[in-house]
Amino acid sequence: MRRKFTKEFKFEAVKLVTDRGVSVAQAARDLDLAESVLRRWVREAADTPVTAFPGNGQQRAELAEIAALKKE
Repeated sequence: MRRKFTKEFKFEAVKLVTDRGVSVAQAARDLDLAESVLRRWVREAADTPVTAFPGNGQQRAELAEIAALKKE
């Protein structure tokens, strides 16, 4: 079963790496995450800090619009 994480958890995990200087590998082990997942969260938080982690498995609005246009 796929685990779901809150927006707050994701931001706290990212802060371990960005603010506290913990390596991605160590933070991932400590939090029982795959390194690739944590790296993606760090990248997403850096790229779009305001809209990162929209939650509930929803696509960001612009991605949903692109997907709908591609369907047409």
